[in-house]
Order: sequence, then structure tokens, then C-alpha cells
Amino acid sequence: MNDDVLSGLLDGGAWFRVEEAASASGVRRAAERLAAELALPAKRLADLSIMVAEAAGNLVKHAEQGTMMVRTVRDEASASAGVEVIAMDSGPGMADVARSAFDGHSTAGTLGIGLGAILRQASWADLHSVPGKGTVLTAQIWPATAPAPAWAAGITRPLTGEQHSGDACAVRVADGRHQVLMVDGLGHGPLAAAAAQEAVRVFRLAAPGPPTTVVEALHRGLAHTRGAAVAVAETDQEAGVVHYAGLGNITGTIHAHGVPRKGLVSLPGIAGHQRRQIRSYDYSFPTGSTLIMHSDGVVDRWNPGDYPGLLSHSPQVIAATVLRDAGTRRDDAGVLVARHE
Repeated sequence: MNDDVLSGLLDGGAWFRVEEAASASGVRRAAERLAAELALPAKRLADLSIMVAEAAGNLVKHAEQGTMMVRTVRDEASASAGVEVIAMDSGPGMADVARSAFDGHSTAGTLGIGLGAILRQASWADLHSVPGKGTVLTAQIWPATAPAPAWAAGITRPLTGEQHSGDACAVRVADGRHQVLMVDGLGHGPLAAAAAQEAVRVFRLAAPGPPTTVVEALHRGLAHTRGAAVAVAETDQEAGVVHYAGLGNITGTIHAHGVPRKGLVSLPGIAGHQRRQIRSYDYSFPTGSTLIMHSDGVVDRWNPGDYPGLLSHSPQVIAATVLRDAGTRRDDAGVLVARHE
């Protein structure tokens, strides 16, 4: 494994196409290398190896266009780190996920033990599947007890042929403020990735304040880079409101049961180089709502109604599903999801 792949595993994640046994073995080795770097206990490393082998094997045996991502996940409260695996495919999907999770159930004449083994080994897992569209699975291995499920999470992917993604996302809780960042570095390749990672660094270190203050800090902090489109959202779960400030071409939408989706306003500009003004807009965000933000590498034509039950799942599964079906291979692509439980 080269240093670029290891850096991706430790940072934003590394992607693998899984279409044959050899590629499945490669994913398992990468996950084991990451677990060793994070000093996971031997028992948890073994659990991870089984989990990844089963997930990759399922893609090889049953799936169409199977891909997997392996990355580090961190819990600030306990200062611990784990390994997250996301597996997705474009078919055939499962009509009854609960039944498929029982050992012995199979749709392809195999032993049917893969999904049950994955769920047993994982510290935490989530799964959504639609017949004809495919399946998304996310599973985590932690050194000890898994932390509470994330209220927000994102996923990014570089355009085909690139190792570095110019899209990035981040989540933070600062002085009680629950904030998320979606960033799209200008252009592609290492310089775009450098701008995106600098935006993440500035976001994480910025003094606590409303989204406008954070976007101002991002604009100043990106002056030495090629610049980026950025958007910061703050979810006030108690008040049921999203405060949102964007600069450049980041798309944000709120999805609530029984209500047409609401598009969020992002103003023209390039953080670090061009801005006329930075304003914050407030939107209703009642219990059960979902905020989805994405870069222009994701087309805004997907319909949640085509994915029954999806918006009740974890942010990771929602983000991966949107990326799979709406992300373009001709551009870096990133999706970030925050939920109001």
C-alpha cells in the first residue's frame, strides 16, 4: 500500500472498486493496515478483518458496480478512533433487509452468512436497500464501546483518475453550537484538495460563533489557497431552526415529512478571493428533518420518494446513497447530512 492510500485512510478515506476476489482482498488488507496504525486491539482487528471480508465478498458474489470506502472515524468525547467501512452497489437490492440479516438466508444459492456476520462483528452498523437500486451498508469497529451514532456525517469521492478530492466536509460542536461545513476546492487535484483541507482546518479551529462569523474566518484563512466554495450550517435542535451561510456553489436542502423540500440560499463568491457579502438565512428544522448539503459534483435531481425509509437512516447511509446515485464521475463529489432526531 502506498503512502497516498494510507494518508487517505487516516484522513478523508480511500475508495476501492470491488468486482473480483483480488480487489476484495485488497480492501481487507487496507482496513487491517489502518487498524494497525490506529493501534486497535487484536480482537477488534480480527473482527474488522472478518467484517470487511464478508462485505467485500458479498459485493463480488451478488452486487453490480460494487465499491467500498475505508476511513478513520473519531470520537472527540472519548478521544478514541475507529475504522468505518462503507459498501455500496447498484443492484439487485433486498426487499426484506431484516430477513436477509438472518444466517442461512440467501438470494444467490450461497450460505447466506455474510450479512449476519457483518452485523455481529461491527460495533455499530446501518443498512438500507431498495430492490433494483442497490444496497448501502456502513459499519464501524471501535476499540471499546461504540460512541453514540453521529448526528451528522459526510462522504466525498475524487473524480475518476484522481487520488485527491477537492471536496471535503467537517462536523463540530463549538460552545454548544452544532455546525457542519461543506467545501468544494476550486478545480481538481492536489491544489483543490489543499484548499479544501485548509478550509476544514480553519473551520475546526475557528472561534465559536454563528455561521456568518465562521464563513468570514474561512474567507480570510483561504486567501493563500486557490479558494473554494463553502457553506456552514448550524442546527439549533432545541429551537428547530437551521442557520445557514454559504459562499459559492454549494447546494443545501431541508427535507421534512409531508413538506416539499426547501432549498437554502448560498451567495455568489469564492472563499479566499471574491465576496460581496456574507449573510445568514434561517430555516425551519423540526424534529425528523434532514439537512443535505452537496458540491456541484452531485446533481440535484434525486428524489427521496424513490428510496422508501431512507431519511430515517444514519447520515452516513443517506450521504452514501445520494453520492452513489447522484454523484458524477467527471468531478469531485461530496455529500454531507445532518439530522434532527
